[in-house]
Amino acid sequence: MKFATGTRRTLAIILVSAFSLAPAAGAFAADKKDKPKPATLTVDSGTFGVFIKGQRVATETFHIELDNGVSIVKSQLKETSGGDSTSQKSELDMTSDGELRLYQWSQASGAWVSVVPDNEFLKEKIATSATAKPAEQPFLMPSFTPILDNNFFIHREILAWKYLAVAPCKDENGHRQCQPSDFGVLVPQDHISMTVRMELVGKEKITIHGAERELVRLNLTGEDLQRDVWVDGNDHFKLIRVAIPADNTVVDRD
Repeated sequence: MKFATGTRRTLAIILVSAFSLAPAAGAFAADKKDKPKPATLTVDSGTFGVFIKGQRVATETFHIELDNGVSIVKSQLKETSGGDSTSQKSELDMTSDGELRLYQWSQASGAWVSVVPDNEFLKEKIATSATAKPAEQPFLMPSFTPILDNNFFIHREILAWKYLAVAPCKDENGHRQCQPSDFGVLVPQDHISMTVRMELVGKEKITIHGAERELVRLNLTGEDLQRDVWVDGNDHFKLIRVAIPADNTVVDRD
């Protein structure tokens, strides 16, 4: 199976099509007429609550914007009981053809990481403080490799959208069936690359904030990785929940 990252489809099309209920995933929602898109489009924004054993430990605030075809994903994570020194920020900028322009992660303590294209591949710079000389690490991965960094769950939403837009799918007996897809991804905070697989499970009813909802479930797996992902097929396939069973962790959209 070829990596889905090898499909050079524009990220703007992937995000807008997912946001507009693209045919590749539209079997889970009613058809809608195409509407003109403004030059700047807020694709999604909000917060996720991170819960361990039912107790809220952190909040992620995120914003996804398309600006004249350029995709900008910003996120900030703050621990519930921590001060500013525990907060983390990230920004993911991609060109209209889905290639990485810049990824930045920083912590209030001064540590930072950046990933930039280096010819046809990627280069990561790592600094342990604001004044430290950064180290460099190359990755022999193409510039359109998805970023799947730690702690920023909005990256899982973007990967889910990409999967729903590019996965081979067919309808059988009124049900949407999609083949699993493998993605080579980069995890900047861990300074590693890895292969993950995303697979469509189908509709499920689960309880979110005390109310039962019918959502679309995806499984995200890899070596020592198991994430159960639910998106809302009736609301632009926005990420609603991520469950990490091994860590007793649940991430819910507020």
